[in-house]
Amino acid sequence: MSAYHLDHLQHLETEAIHVLREVAAEFERPAILFSGGKDSICLLRLAEKAFRPSDIPMPFLNVETGHEFPELLEFRDRRAKQLGAKLIVRTVDDAIAKGLAQPAPGEISRNRLQIPALLGAIEEFRFDCCVGGARRDEEKARAKERFFSFRDSFGQWDPKNQRPEIWNLYNARLNPGENMRVFPLSNWTEMDVWEYIKREKLEVPTIYFSHERECFRRNGQWLPVPPPPTDGARPDPYDGARPRPAETVAKLVVRVRTIADMISTGMIESKAYTIDDIIAEVAAARVTERGSRADDKSSEAAMEDRKKAGYF
Repeated sequence: MSAYHLDHLQHLETEAIHVLREVAAEFERPAILFSGGKDSICLLRLAEKAFRPSDIPMPFLNVETGHEFPELLEFRDRRAKQLGAKLIVRTVDDAIAKGLAQPAPGEISRNRLQIPALLGAIEEFRFDCCVGGARRDEEKARAKERFFSFRDSFGQWDPKNQRPEIWNLYNARLNPGENMRVFPLSNWTEMDVWEYIKREKLEVPTIYFSHERECFRRNGQWLPVPPPPTDGARPDPYDGARPRPAETVAKLVVRVRTIADMISTGMIESKAYTIDDIIAEVAAARVTERGSRADDKSSEAAMEDRKKAGYF
């Protein structure tokens, strides 16, 4: 009798399913962070495989900056409805209105302001675990994460004081007010994600594929031109994120490799119209996917600083 051997994707899949089942067994009130991006799309398929035919035993949570791509929001809402899941949405605008978040003078990106919005949602719903699609290959701070990433009662992460995970044994013990972030895709790469999407025939938002869009050049990147203001009586939410007079605007064929919001997401010129085209492009890439994220370029330690404060 021949032994059964798992291929690379099957090994990653079984590892992630094991982690998801550990979450369901160890925590009382877990949630899945679902943005509609490619990593969280894979996470939902893994959750289906981990728990079907039962319902996925945890709600979906998303924190909006207010500057999202409309295509992403439509996909997120539709996918949650297809799975029959409860989708909880909290916004930076609400966090500002409640006094939880305070924009700094001249601050354009709202990624930092997602931190108090997320911590507020965790406290509101008493989540003891949030499951996300972060991967170690994305950038240096995420490379330091374990599968089970402990957060103290202030929602903060200490990379120098993480719990050991010997023989795939996870310490899920928490005191009141503490919580855990769990990353089942930790060992996946960008290529693994796209190969899994191809194998599972998963739908992804259209902005991952090449399309024509107006963009402007800033700090060596092409950024998308935000939608026009809809109400002249209210402040423009994209103020500061629109092209300045000296900045070049062009209509290009572009796509995204990694999605933040319209203020942070760099567009790449591309002719990738299919999953196979994307896989070939990723294989030839010499820049990491987060190299196109404007919010990661402020300093080398930008992501680690945000994660220590509670960012996902």
